[in-house]
Amino acid sequence: DTVIVKSPRKSPVFLRTIVLLFGIVCGIYICTVCLRQINTVSKIKTQNLQVIESPSPDSNILAQLEARIPTLHYPKPQTFSRGECIQNPVRFFAILSMQRSGSGWFETLLNSHINISSNGEIFCAMDRRKNISTIMQTLDRVYKLDWFNSASKNECSAAVGFKWMLNQGLIEYHKEIVEYFNYRGVSVVFLFRRNLLRRMVSLLANSHDRYAKLLNGTHKSHVHSQEEAAALSSYKPIINSTSLISDLREVEMDAVKALEYFNSTRHMVVYYEDLITNNTKLNDVQEFLGLLRKELTSRQVKIHKGPLSDFVKNWDDVIKTLNGTQYERFLQADY
Repeated sequence: DTVIVKSPRKSPVFLRTIVLLFGIVCGIYICTVCLRQINTVSKIKTQNLQVIESPSPDSNILAQLEARIPTLHYPKPQTFSRGECIQNPVRFFAILSMQRSGSGWFETLLNSHINISSNGEIFCAMDRRKNISTIMQTLDRVYKLDWFNSASKNECSAAVGFKWMLNQGLIEYHKEIVEYFNYRGVSVVFLFRRNLLRRMVSLLANSHDRYAKLLNGTHKSHVHSQEEAAALSSYKPIINSTSLISDLREVEMDAVKALEYFNSTRHMVVYYEDLITNNTKLNDVQEFLGLLRKELTSRQVKIHKGPLSDFVKNWDDVIKTLNGTQYERFLQADY
């Protein structure tokens, strides 16, 4: 007889152990993969939150665009009704400048625009700037359209402002005024002269005419004919050459100080010389004020037209003083 020998069967316990171990390994692997995915998702969410919270280039561009757009106002005057123009927006502005820097001429140009009311040098009166309270009250009257003069267009003005000289309380109370301008959305136009020597000549001549009254016994800071201009320019002032450089430096620093103090406001800087030689500068001002461009005109005539040597009595002393200094450029004709 043939004897058949069968191989011994594997123990079922052993097989079950192998299956159990395989299942445990698979479970650990699956859990590890899931945890990694969860961590990745959480990191992405955190990164997204960080991106949203941090300023993006788009938001910076938007902020820059908003800074270029003048704030719109809808004043409600106490002294009159705006009538049909009550829904017309108004922009607020202020011209910050120095005496004899062309601000009077510049203001007449603005007032030739049908929608601009620039109310003159309102803070020349001491009682309006004796303290910050009177300054604020005066500003409120202007920007509520309750200030009346020949320049006021009242009901349908689209831009309302005035000119303010740096030595009329503007620097003394600059912190409060900057806060007011930013809160009320007032746009600032700085108007300066590059050639400070020309400004000095104009200042001395104008001061002399206050007492001499060369035009038929009357004093005029601005003229409207060539004959009047010739009469006023006939006076040749003597410039103090000893203090000339320090005087020019002081005026220069006043402008720098004003720009520094009002840097946080919405502002633009305009130079008198550029307004004369560049016709597009007035368009830039109108655009800055958010107005439709119009051709602006003025009846005023320039008084000191031509080389400065024609209007200074001690011109040789001035040349010797300024030659070789940073102010030597003022000796040359700039327009």
